[in-house]
Amino acid sequence: MIFTLVLVSALIINSARAVPPYGQCGGQGYAGSTQCDPGYVCTKLNDWYSQCLPGSNTPTAAPTTSTPTATPTSTPTTSTSTSTGTAGPPAASIPAGALTRLSNFGTNPSNVAIFVYKPSSVKVNPGLLLALHPCGGTAQQYFSGSGFRQLSDQRGFIVIYGSAANDQNCWDVTGANSLTHDGGGDSRGLASAVRYALSNWGINPDKVFVTGTSSGAMMTNVMAGVYPELFRGGAVFAGVAMGCLSRGNAPVFPADPCAAGQVSRTAQQWGDRIRQAYPGYTGPYPKMQLWHGTSDPVLNFTNLNEEVKQWTNIHGYSQTAATTSNGVPRQNWSKSVYGSGLVEGYTGQGSGHGLPESGTEASAIDWFGL
Repeated sequence: MIFTLVLVSALIINSARAVPPYGQCGGQGYAGSTQCDPGYVCTKLNDWYSQCLPGSNTPTAAPTTSTPTATPTSTPTTSTSTSTGTAGPPAASIPAGALTRLSNFGTNPSNVAIFVYKPSSVKVNPGLLLALHPCGGTAQQYFSGSGFRQLSDQRGFIVIYGSAANDQNCWDVTGANSLTHDGGGDSRGLASAVRYALSNWGINPDKVFVTGTSSGAMMTNVMAGVYPELFRGGAVFAGVAMGCLSRGNAPVFPADPCAAGQVSRTAQQWGDRIRQAYPGYTGPYPKMQLWHGTSDPVLNFTNLNEEVKQWTNIHGYSQTAATTSNGVPRQNWSKSVYGSGLVEGYTGQGSGHGLPESGTEASAIDWFGL
């Protein structure tokens, strides 16, 4: 009887532990705490996971057709800017401190929506980050719910936030067009936005990177693999290898074999999937950071190893880590470095699907050199 009471008390205490900012706090298959740190609220993003986001009612920006004006960075708002093609570095046509919708930026076969954030303290010849939301999300949600906007304010780089238009706002990571260089689909629209930025905003081409969460993490692998000439690096927060998902882009039940961790291929097979996307390409591929939690209920943790196999093969590395460090960048995380360091794998003990966890975004931005 005493043992039972102690066990029940321990479970109650454990369930009441607060989830850190941007951590997972709910969703299908989730059994952890639903309480967030002070100042954060458990917000449902879709049926598969909820995340601890700032405040009680996180502002959601809505696009308008008003004339673009600079807006204080303390309030996430949206204006609209029509691209004219006029060079004016750094991004002279984009108002500072506002989330601004971009139109007429080039080929966009699947009607991806593009939003831009230029900080008030933007650098001359700035870096560029393409940031991609999870399923069910939007550019505005990822702008408000991740730490990349704050890091942009601190470090002076520009962020492009994409918004998927189909499949429950999940990115197209399975279509043949999207998985082919200049073939079409979501990847083509995103590439067009990055190319426009490089041509018109004075962006440093050696400082262009891509990141995303869940579906956005999958799309990060796609963009890095299909358009390697555009990006110098990527950070994948809870994704799967490029070419892994097979049953559509949105979560399904029963789970896609890839999501369930049932797809395993050789490193050569995974690498060939990327090489087939851009036949004849002989240039360098982006460096890659791969993040995954061991308790992810949506995308099985085994997917991290498949991603590692894919990108180590692309870079000609062994699949055995050269070094492993515990407690990096947080106590429950460990970092593995492969080869000469162009591939890094991060394992979060007990972490779920709600990545990036607070502070991990900065690790990616540090690695990028933004």
